[in-house]
Amino acid sequence: MTNPVLTIANLTKRFGGVTAVSDINLEVMPKETIAIIGPNGAGKTTFYNMVSGRMQPTEGTITLDGKDITGLPPHKISRLGVSRSFQINNIFPEMTVQENVEVVLSAYHGHSRKLFNIASRNTAIQHEAVGFLKRLGIDSLKAQRAEVISYGDKRLLEIAMVLATQPKLVLLDEPTAGMTPDETRRTTQLIKQLAGSGDYTFMITEHDMDVVFNLADRILVMHRGEKLFAGTPEEVKNHPEVRVAYLGEEDDEAVEEANP
Repeated sequence: MTNPVLTIANLTKRFGGVTAVSDINLEVMPKETIAIIGPNGAGKTTFYNMVSGRMQPTEGTITLDGKDITGLPPHKISRLGVSRSFQINNIFPEMTVQENVEVVLSAYHGHSRKLFNIASRNTAIQHEAVGFLKRLGIDSLKAQRAEVISYGDKRLLEIAMVLATQPKLVLLDEPTAGMTPDETRRTTQLIKQLAGSGDYTFMITEHDMDVVFNLADRILVMHRGEKLFAGTPEEVKNHPEVRVAYLGEEDDEAVEEANP
């Protein structure tokens, strides 16, 4: 029997008298893509912050590959195999595209001092960096400064940097936010190819439902900090409470009762 990569049990976060996330339970299996969706204020960001170590839970546990990581700081959780991309680009704009990935690889391989100098002398790291850029389809940009590439390519560069840490679990926070339709289609296809390779386990938050339904094997729907429903994309599409609470559709029976 396959064990979950991530097990979340009774996860809760309170801010004073306000409960932002309440009693969430979830298992993430190896090589699957799970999406976390919900309207603004549903608790998605707080949930992500707890999983990545940016916030400590009030209650509950987070277990990665059988190891309790609840409340550990972000750098320790990252070292154990959880890497996160953010809505705002988290890159080094003054460096080239390739150098950005080399710096991450240098740190991952334990060369924490003078990262760029070490990377520039290390042929193996250079080749490894180009390999990650190829997987994201941006190796042709490797010599360009990161600040001058398009917004969509910056997001792909950030994903390449996340993958360079060899994560057990990749957290993608709104990966297509701010993109043009063409950039969204390209990024969605690339993430789908990465997921299909069997090399990565993904957890994503995303407001674009076309992206969610295209990528996700399972979807956790949050509403007012609670787990409203979890299931396949098809089950989520057809769930009456989800259609009312998130997809913005009226409950047919409620409408009929109000208009006999």
